[in-house]
Parts: sequence; C-alpha cells; structure tokens
Amino acid sequence: MQNAANSRYDFVARLLHWLVVVIVATQFVIGWTMPDVHRDTRPVGEIAWHLGVGTALLAAMACRLLWRATHRPPPDEQSPLMRTAAGLTHFGLYVLLVAVPVLGWINASSRAWAVMLFGVLPLPALSPAGSSFGHAMGDVHSVLAWVLFGLICLHVAAALYHRFVLNDRVLQRMKL
Repeated sequence: MQNAANSRYDFVARLLHWLVVVIVATQFVIGWTMPDVHRDTRPVGEIAWHLGVGTALLAAMACRLLWRATHRPPPDEQSPLMRTAAGLTHFGLYVLLVAVPVLGWINASSRAWAVMLFGVLPLPALSPAGSSFGHAMGDVHSVLAWVLFGLICLHVAAALYHRFVLNDRVLQRMKL
C-alpha cells in the first residue's frame, strides 16, 4: 500500500467532510427535539434553528461538491467490490445531503417562512405559499431524513469495519 500521506484526502476535503458531519449531527438533534410542524406553526425557536442549520448544510455541501468536482480523490487500493460499495454509498450520501435540505426549503416556502442563509441572506421561495406540493415535500423531507440517517449509520459501520475487522488504513484517509 502507498504511504498514508499519499492516500489521504487533502486538508480542505477533510475539513469539509468533518464540517458536514458536525452540521448534520446538529441538524438531527434539532430535528428530533423540535416540536412537530402543523398548519399554524411559526418558524421560531428550534424550528428557526432547523431552517438555519439546513441552509448552512446546503452551503457546506455546495462547497464540498465544488471542491470534489475540481480535486481528484487520492488513490484507493480497495477491492473492486469495496470501491463499488463505497462509491454507491457516497453517491447516496451526497444526493441526500442536498435533497433533504432542499425539500425542507420547499416545504418552508409553502408555509411562507423566510429561509435565510446564515441568518442574513434571504433565499428565494422554492414553492408558492399554500402550495400542496410544497406541503407534501415536507413529508418526503421527513422520510428521506430517516433514509439519510440509515445511510450515515451504514457509512459509520463500514468505517468501523475497516478499522477493527480489516485493520486497514481507510480511516486515515479522512483523519483531520
């Protein structure tokens, strides 16, 4: 195997990975503890935090996708089966890490809630106020958040499998 330094992701890729981890963990805690959203719910308290953290996740993912599109990952010496499984899992994570917040944004727009990036930059509505489509996307947002959680658990389980069963250096690739 190559030396660990050559097989690691670059610093920006590792930083963005762990930033997304922190944002997503925060978002799940807020999502699980915030009150249920009903017809007359106002975007205050934890719901406002959920909106803000969701937009931060979108911003971080935009940076991550841009970085990934312009920088090659380090060589991967896993078996073809492991590379395929990892590729599919990472693709699913990327799709859901964008889709889930966008669906939440669509739902917030249908409720006429202002969605702000970092609390200062207003983002455009993605659905008209009162839109039945926008309200339905709130349900899809919730379901896909659970799918994302499951995929994250799979990702963590795979990392632990590499560390404790295979005893390889896969985890070193993303170590800050």
